[in-house]
Amino acid sequence: MIRVENLHKHFGGFHAVDGASLEVARGSITGLIGPNGAGKTTLFNVIAGVLPPTSGRVTMDGEDITGLPPHALFHKGLLRTFQIAHEFHTMTVRENLMMVPPGQSGENLWSAWFHRRAVAEEEARIRARADEVMEFLTIAHLAEERAGNLSGGQKKLLELGRTMMTDARIVFLDEVGAGVNRTLLNTIADAIVRLNRERGYTFVVIEHDMDFIARICGPVICMAEGRVLAEGSIAEIKSNEAVIEAYLGTGLKNKPKAEAGA
Repeated sequence: MIRVENLHKHFGGFHAVDGASLEVARGSITGLIGPNGAGKTTLFNVIAGVLPPTSGRVTMDGEDITGLPPHALFHKGLLRTFQIAHEFHTMTVRENLMMVPPGQSGENLWSAWFHRRAVAEEEARIRARADEVMEFLTIAHLAEERAGNLSGGQKKLLELGRTMMTDARIVFLDEVGAGVNRTLLNTIADAIVRLNRERGYTFVVIEHDMDFIARICGPVICMAEGRVLAEGSIAEIKSNEAVIEAYLGTGLKNKPKAEAGA
């Protein structure tokens, strides 16, 4: 579904993404791991149009989407969440969800004045959709709560809910577990798996919690120093000597020869 070819993103002399190439299969939940500074978030930002690439190519279903802005990718069904949730903190949870669908007729002054019935009917449909999303994510009891009052985990669920308010096809989740307690993290994991299995969402997930990655992800990609270091199942990644070296700075090559050959 997504193909990244020889992607580079430079900030002056610093190569945050340095020739990364990878593929994301349709219908997968792909994990993206790597030590801090590996280039994972920068890669997300380039794919999602937040940052322009220095060079390289990104395609979605064979269409070149390199450098397209986030709003254009939104309409193609590519969405990206952030490590720090970007909610409208003074609005309620339900209002945050109802803000998402684009092109609402109530945003047009002419329609708001002269087509009030149609606007009201559309708003009722969007409200019902928001209520369905909250029920799916088990946050219906927070419908009237201001988003700024939510816990970190609840805000991550709200961000996931916002992707459900439009025709999302692929969602890039950046450190969905950051600052989230284990109970809510399990709820988030369950929601991701259900969206994948029941609604056909494709996910790419940056996460440092290996238990979380092992639970929900099929293929796992490990990055280091701006490049793709290894790809495979979580078991293959965990036993990969290059991955161990990247994370821990130690591996077989630093062990005594007798131990390395054991």
